[in-house]
Amino acid sequence: MATYHYDKHRRRLTRRDLVKGGFAVTAIAAVGPYYLRYAHAQTGPIKIGLPVPLTGPYSSEAQNQARCAQLAIDMFNQAGGLKGRMAELLVRDDKLNPGEAATRSQELIESDKVNFLCGSLSASVQLAVNNVAKNRGVIYNSISQSDTINEASDFSKYTFHEALNPHMTSGAVGRYVFPKFGKRVAFLTADYAYGHEMVNGFKRVGKQFGLEDVLEIKHPIGQADYSTFFPRIQAAKPDILIASNFGRDQLNTFKQATEFGLKQQMKIICPVLLYTQRLAGGGTSFEGVIGGANYYWELEKTAPTAKRLNDAYRAKHGGEVPSDYAAYGFSGIYSMLEAVKKVGTTDTDAVIAAMETLKYDAYKGTQYFRKCDHQSVQSVLVIESKPDSQAKSKADICSIVATETGSEDRLRSCKELGHG
Repeated sequence: MATYHYDKHRRRLTRRDLVKGGFAVTAIAAVGPYYLRYAHAQTGPIKIGLPVPLTGPYSSEAQNQARCAQLAIDMFNQAGGLKGRMAELLVRDDKLNPGEAATRSQELIESDKVNFLCGSLSASVQLAVNNVAKNRGVIYNSISQSDTINEASDFSKYTFHEALNPHMTSGAVGRYVFPKFGKRVAFLTADYAYGHEMVNGFKRVGKQFGLEDVLEIKHPIGQADYSTFFPRIQAAKPDILIASNFGRDQLNTFKQATEFGLKQQMKIICPVLLYTQRLAGGGTSFEGVIGGANYYWELEKTAPTAKRLNDAYRAKHGGEVPSDYAAYGFSGIYSMLEAVKKVGTTDTDAVIAAMETLKYDAYKGTQYFRKCDHQSVQSVLVIESKPDSQAKSKADICSIVATETGSEDRLRSCKELGHG
């Protein structure tokens, strides 16, 4: 097939280019604009858009996601791409705002002509990206936790969910902590979808252990002072405090809780213990905190693909190791490109069919997408933060205390999600 000049200002083939390519105008009129879009999609670079919040309270995690996403692109290209077609990553700042994310995603699809979308780092933001993608028939692989995105009301055949979801994460953490640390639980919850869904998951799994919900306090994203909540939490006398928040909110919560002395009175838990925030906050603030994770770099001791990811990241980023959410950036791109290689095309329907049957090992062992809701079935780690005195290196900040093997039995049923 001939290669045609692409007018980057008007984002369409020019008449002169069509004539150069040997097309008669009447023939073009007959096949219509769909053919032109399809032909362009099957030639040139394979473009993947990545809207993530490069600025704001989740910026550390988002920037790491973009770095690891680029590693997946580089790995694909170094292996020859798709019959010589190279992949290209287009990163955009969604500013942790659903409206901004929708605008950036629409631009990536309509102006930049991306083949696929990946990304987002908020439950509500990913739903906005998903809505744009499904309305325009573009595959979107989300790398942020959400229960709603798998439900029939938001799902479409174009929707894939690479990340763990709150039901999986809170379930694994709850099954580990509730038998060990007590039944009386207080919740400190970020007042948006991520926080709400995590709390729902903990309450659900807690039923089998006789959980007593003694208090729930909600706070906005970006809360500066958490100490005002602590007297109420102390008065409720919980065995466990579950802090369901993210990014710098997590760091500030644990730093202030430690200074306030809460750790002497209760066990502090979080659904996702973030590597970047633990690294920034230090061992004292996080000591003894338990949470879930999709990834921890020490998996390289047992998983060859974890070592592959770690070594690639170290080589490009000064010897550092990838964070948990950085690994999502890698696997979200990796799984789509594995499907592209499997079918030998970027045709949307062909890639969807390939992803629905794909068995892939991006960074920690075998994963696959459940067909009814396109949720990636995978292992969940439970990790505990170490004190600085036990750290053997800068990166040695947590211990893996449990691993829950990936299983569809740990997911909500397809019927519950509304899929028939």
